[in-house]
Amino acid sequence: MEAAEYALMDAAEGRMWWYRALHARLVALLADISGPLLDAGCGTGGLLARLPGAERHGLEYSDLAAPLAAQKSGALITRGSVNAMPYADAAFAAVVSADVLCHAAVDPTVALAEFHRVLRPGGRLVLNLPSYQWLLSAHDRRVHNARRFTAGTARALLVAAGFTAIRTRYWNSLLFPLMLLQRKLLANHGDAASDVTAFSPWLDATLHGITALERCLPALPFGGSLLVTGIRPDAP
Repeated sequence: MEAAEYALMDAAEGRMWWYRALHARLVALLADISGPLLDAGCGTGGLLARLPGAERHGLEYSDLAAPLAAQKSGALITRGSVNAMPYADAAFAAVVSADVLCHAAVDPTVALAEFHRVLRPGGRLVLNLPSYQWLLSAHDRRVHNARRFTAGTARALLVAAGFTAIRTRYWNSLLFPLMLLQRKLLANHGDAASDVTAFSPWLDATLHGITALERCLPALPFGGSLLVTGIRPDAP
């Protein structure tokens, strides 16, 4: 990502409604994990700071973000790429990766093979992915996103990588019409400001409250983001 985006992320991820909503969903999917846990592409460490357990590790490519993640999370941060992770086989009980497979520098097929390799048999993979290629926007260009996903394309990638028990769920569905308006009409020009910004307290609380309400409702077949989970099967 651009250096300015890391600075925005570092400042916003502890309080901005979208990060709080994302982190709550990912933490809930990992709450029962026992053992070493890896945040692959941990950015500036906001999610890593909230993950359960004492054996938390972060992998981060950016030399700007890695020290921020270490300071914010207190976890062990390793510099490196998800395309060639510097970890032993079967090192982790779970791997979480939030909005990483979408980056231009990442090969999703290679990265998923690496996730599979470093997971223990029976280990869990948890992904958050941006949805729908046609929704690429000025913000995606700022953070160097090259691709967005559907439930079908994500499932196919995990199947090809050897994962089982795959589940997909779109989220940020109730706010999806506003996202379309913002991304495709109001802020689709080249000099559009980042989507990561400070909101007024009342607006931030309202948007977060809508995402919290959504968690109590049945899943809708669309949304701005996609949660995906899979299991590395036990060895035969």
